[in-house]
This record gives sequence, structure tokens and C-alpha cells, in this order.
Amino acid sequence: MSRSLQLKEDGNRLFQAGDFVGADSLYSKAILADPKNPALFTNRAMARLRLCLWDSAISDCHNCLALNPNNMKAAYYLAQAQLAIGDYDGALQSARSAHSICALTNDRSLAAVTAIVLRCKKERWEDRERKRKREGQELERELLELLGRRRDELMSAEANDIERSSIHDESSYKMVLLQQMFERARTHTDQRRQVPEWAIDDISFGVMIDPVITRTGKSYERASIMEHLRRHLTDPLTREPLMPGDLRPNLALRQACDEYLENNGWAVDW
Repeated sequence: MSRSLQLKEDGNRLFQAGDFVGADSLYSKAILADPKNPALFTNRAMARLRLCLWDSAISDCHNCLALNPNNMKAAYYLAQAQLAIGDYDGALQSARSAHSICALTNDRSLAAVTAIVLRCKKERWEDRERKRKREGQELERELLELLGRRRDELMSAEANDIERSSIHDESSYKMVLLQQMFERARTHTDQRRQVPEWAIDDISFGVMIDPVITRTGKSYERASIMEHLRRHLTDPLTREPLMPGDLRPNLALRQACDEYLENNGWAVDW
């Protein structure tokens, strides 16, 4: 057995025992012995994820992908680390890459990878919602301050008490109207709409991200139907024989689900 392989197996044992620092150290030694082995980088990335060493995990994943661009584990771990540092666009791109590799190879990790894609979509949407709300609050505050300064300027230029009172009342009305407009906008955007039936997978009951269609015209989430077919090679609806090769991507439905989740990120948790 080569030195790098022995170090890797020793690192695996430490990882299984929960000694992630020790595992990281042994994986690092294995990489020094064999720097062209992509599996060593994914092993160390996995340990560094457990240690919350996000930047180091990201570096390991990139090194692995430079050696093997189709390494599913590297893309999967990369998505997790990018999520942890708030790189939501990068995380979603990495998760989608892992999902594409899984779907192509019929990897058993498809369900877990599908879950990380949905998590990336949800967290990216929530981040955008936080920014939108913060920007809306800042805009509301700036407009109210502008109205207040304009009121004070007009009142200071008037010597007539009646005119000053009129300016004050009119400005107060505009401020209240402005606040009501922002509140109505917040209420509208915070409303949670019902998930349309066409977007729901009948096996997992989640929103689909990679729907495939059977010969009978029924669509399912790829991860769900593949898991079903591992147990029973039959159509869930008709109980007729169904093979993985009979499934076809439903591209139109996939686009519709993507667009729906883009604007309704909350639905991922539905």
C-alpha cells in the first residue's frame, strides 16, 4: 500500500471517530505524498467543513475540481462552504453542478444533492429579501427626512402663524401617506401565496427543481422517482413497468418551477 493511501485510510478512521483535526492533519500529509489525487482534497474538504474552516474547504474543492472537473463531491462540499460564507450565487451554481453530475451518473446521493440545491435557493431568496427590506426601510427613512427638512424650511420662511400651521399639517399628511404606502407594499410582498399543484412532486411533496416525465405524461422530481425505482421498477401511478431509461427531462416544467422559486423562495420549505 502506498504511503498516501495509508495516510488516507488512517485519516478516514480518525474522521469516523470524530477527530476532525487529526483527520485533517493526515489528509494533508497524504496530499503532500500524492498532490494529484483529487479524492484526497475532497476528504480534507469534508474534514474542514466539520471544523468550519470554510475558506480552506473552498480551496480544497477548487483544487479537486482543477484535477477532476466532474467530481460531484467537490461541487457538493463547495456549495456547503459557499453557503456558510454567504456566497449564495456561487453556492447555487456549485449545487446545480453537483446535481447535474448526480443526474447524469444516477448517483445515490441525488436526494441529498437535490436538498442542497433547494437550500441554496431558499437562503439566496431570504438574503435578497433581507436586502430588499433593508433598502426599503432606508428609502422610507430618507424620504421622511426630506419631507421633514422641506417642512422646516417652508415654516421658517413664513412669518404668518396660519401659513406655518397649514404647512405643518400638509407635511404631516404627506408623511403619514408615505408611511401608509410603504406599509401596504410590505404587506403585499410579505404575503405567502399557495404553492401551485403543478410545481409539487407527488412523491416527496416538495417543489420540483429537476422534473422528469414518465411515458404516461406524469412528472416527478428526478431524485424522488429514482429513489422509488431503486425499490420498485414500476410507475408509481399506473404500477406498469418503468425503467430509469424511460424518464425524460421536463424542461418546460423545470423552467416554470425555477421562475416560481426565484420569486417565492419561502416555498422551498413548504
